[in-house]
Amino acid sequence: MAVDPKALVQRYLDTVASGTADDVAALYAEDATLEDPVGGGEVHIGRHAIAGFYKNTDGVEISTELLTIRVGGNEAAFLFAITVGGAMRIEPIEIMTFNHDGQIASMKAYWGPDDVTQL
Repeated sequence: MAVDPKALVQRYLDTVASGTADDVAALYAEDATLEDPVGGGEVHIGRHAIAGFYKNTDGVEISTELLTIRVGGNEAAFLFAITVGGAMRIEPIEIMTFNHDGQIASMKAYWGPDDVTQL
């Protein structure tokens, strides 16, 4: 299967905005890793742990906007905005790698307090 990182990133952002934690986790490979934010906590390993990470967004109004993306092979680095509950906007840079099945193999999110705006 040919992997289209731009399309996969957009699918991820759309799913974060409109899906459940399980919907988002289903985009990841079974053995995927997630670190969000980098340097700020644990690395979540495996789809079950990743679903647990996204659980805090279930039932919360979320919107996402892709601001810029760069692609190399089966990897993408992108800057996006996520607005959570109409209360805050975060602008992280994420780096994702994708496997040959089009699943997220790894994700690292780079952001800190300076990247958060209270609305």
